[in-house]
Amino acid sequence: VQLVESGGGLVQAGGSLRLSCAASGRAFSRLAVGWFRQAPGKEREFVAFINWSGSSTYYADSLKGRFTISRDNAKNTAYLRMNNLKPEDTAIYYCAASQNPTTVVFTTAYDYWGQGTQVTVSS
Repeated sequence: VQLVESGGGLVQAGGSLRLSCAASGRAFSRLAVGWFRQAPGKEREFVAFINWSGSSTYYADSLKGRFTISRDNAKNTAYLRMNNLKPEDTAIYYCAASQNPTTVVFTTAYDYWGQGTQVTVSS
């Protein structure tokens, strides 16, 4: 499975972005998807998760209410909508996929990773 993120960029605080994660290769609809982010000098951290059908989602507590994960299996694409962005959201955002992740907040639960897309939020 190949994953390609897009949609990152520079945005002012309070603005919004929608990231996309386009998949090719193995049947995307059978895979769960997670979004992670990594700020300079920090560990990669969990952002959000969505199961294969889109019926179940899970978010990092600190991001609930601002970020929304979704997917369109017909387009082989997952999304991360980010609202009311803050400077501390600045990071490289990665999508990841797995057929059966056991603990969705851990990077080790995912088999496939994209190259990341940079999100920079200015104050």
